[in-house]
Amino acid sequence: MQRATTLIMQQVLRQRMQCLVSNSRLPVATFTHHHQQQQHRYTATSTVTSKQATPPPRHDWNRAVSEAERIVGYPTSFLSLRWLLSDEIANVALHLRKLVGSAHPLMKTAKHLLYNGKNTMQAWGLIVLLVSKAGGHAANIPDVEQDKSAGVLHSQRALAEVTEMIRISHLVHNSVVNLQSGTQAGQDGTTFDDMSFGNKIGLLTGDYLLGHSSAELANLRNQEVVELISSAVRDFSESEFIGERDEQNNPLPFKPGTFQRPSLAVGVDFNEHDVLTPMPIGQVMGNPEQEWECRNILNAGSLLGKSCQASLKLAQQSEEMQRHAYRFGKHLALAWQACLDAEIFQTPTLPLDAQFSLVSAPVLFHLEHDPSMYALLEKGKQTVEHIDYHKIHKIVIAGPALAKTKELQCKHTAAALTVLQHFPATDARQALENIILAMQDL
Repeated sequence: MQRATTLIMQQVLRQRMQCLVSNSRLPVATFTHHHQQQQHRYTATSTVTSKQATPPPRHDWNRAVSEAERIVGYPTSFLSLRWLLSDEIANVALHLRKLVGSAHPLMKTAKHLLYNGKNTMQAWGLIVLLVSKAGGHAANIPDVEQDKSAGVLHSQRALAEVTEMIRISHLVHNSVVNLQSGTQAGQDGTTFDDMSFGNKIGLLTGDYLLGHSSAELANLRNQEVVELISSAVRDFSESEFIGERDEQNNPLPFKPGTFQRPSLAVGVDFNEHDVLTPMPIGQVMGNPEQEWECRNILNAGSLLGKSCQASLKLAQQSEEMQRHAYRFGKHLALAWQACLDAEIFQTPTLPLDAQFSLVSAPVLFHLEHDPSMYALLEKGKQTVEHIDYHKIHKIVIAGPALAKTKELQCKHTAAALTVLQHFPATDARQALENIILAMQDL
């Protein structure tokens, strides 16, 4: 009887907690702390007969992003109204309609661009704006350069748009397929002309975004910022030349034993103290965790980290704060990627037509655990269509790779939260913490 009463009281308390969260504008973390205090007081005055602890409240991703957008006063930096109403974007959307129903990868990229979830690409600019506001700016910056309603500089807002344009141009360019192999045409009724047309749209759209971002970057009139962001574009290009690839340029993992495994005692800082130097790729091959980090720093973490660093450079903050901003953006991007890599392995079965990256963290970790699985991956050297993804998925989830991927995500999440403590305690810093915690609960 006493146990039943205890469980009923806990259920009532949780319902009250949810009601308070839904009817208040306070951050989720505030209510989490309040909820923990309530649980502590209740436990101290009650005799708990059950060993089953009440699970901690989950952080809501949409709420965390909405709260962050309210803080910077801007929904999304790239998909703003002036962009959606521009003639160039309208023409792209018109031509994209012709690809509806085809198997061209550009359609998948467009879907992810508009998808309102953890895969959304618009959040990159939002992160840059939050870091900009959390870091603050020097007192000698003229009022005309400040957006006082949002607490950021106009140049920082422009940099957030540049970041998203570069990121999206890279993803759009990666949607171009190699028609020489002849493997894409004929899928789902897709003709060669459809694939060729999709390639033209992908090339033109990616070139337009990259060219426009370069012009906007030059308008910032800051040579050091231009150098930082240009080095991130260089890293994008370098990420396309790591290891073997199939004929469609999809990356393939290294064959176990091809490279001598580095000593785990040797730490690789991935140029945290000199971000303009190219990555030490040769030092990390053979170590699944460091190889994964190197690939994803080049492919994502470099741009987000250097954009956060550049935002504080525009604000004339100290070199130390700029390094903290870079490290935060880098670790956040890696935690984000680890979350996405693990997502498809959370389910016991793989959807019918689903695929996943063969250099994702779970695959690399399982190759370390069982090198014999490489025989299944080797079939994809001509094209990944020859790979049995369902079999690989089943093998990976049966091993320790998923648990190691979650540990990897927790490692970079903790690193991002630790770096964030160097920033002043503001609503922007709290919003960044809420986004990190919500991403971890996805």
